[in-house]
Amino acid sequence: RAVNDPEKTVIVQTAPAVRVALGEEFGMEPGTIVTGKMVAALRQLGFAKVFDTDFAADLTIIEEASELIHRLQHGGRLPILTSCCPAWVKFFEHQFQDLLDVPSSCKSPHEMFGAIAKTYYAEKFDIDPEKLVVVSVMPCLSKKNEAARPELGDEHTRNVDYVITTRELGMMIRET
Repeated sequence: RAVNDPEKTVIVQTAPAVRVALGEEFGMEPGTIVTGKMVAALRQLGFAKVFDTDFAADLTIIEEASELIHRLQHGGRLPILTSCCPAWVKFFEHQFQDLLDVPSSCKSPHEMFGAIAKTYYAEKFDIDPEKLVVVSVMPCLSKKNEAARPELGDEHTRNVDYVITTRELGMMIRET
């Protein structure tokens, strides 16, 4: 519905694994890179812009490195583990609450991208963040639960509005 709403600007980000796994959805040899075909299909589906989550992954690495340095300099808890996997974070929350200070406090790459899109990108292109819809195409179902976490947005908007899997994207492409 969002891509058909003229009041909304809908952008999409794709995880690196999607550009390979998507080809298998259409019977291609495993490992076939379909980046160009995927971008063309996403644009045909109605997404205004297509982004690669790699950019935000680089930002996450920079932030996690900064957090590691801070922990080393100030006697923080070691080791530090990446918080990129929401299932990993949930596992700590449910099974090892005494170790909740081990995972990094950084957002995962797709959530970091969503936050940047709703702030910097929206401002740069004069888009109301409440009318900007961020969709993530991810290989992992746990990203759906992560995007729904209350701390990953505010009272008006979420960092990431929708998460679809590689298979769901394949189904959407087949429907067009």
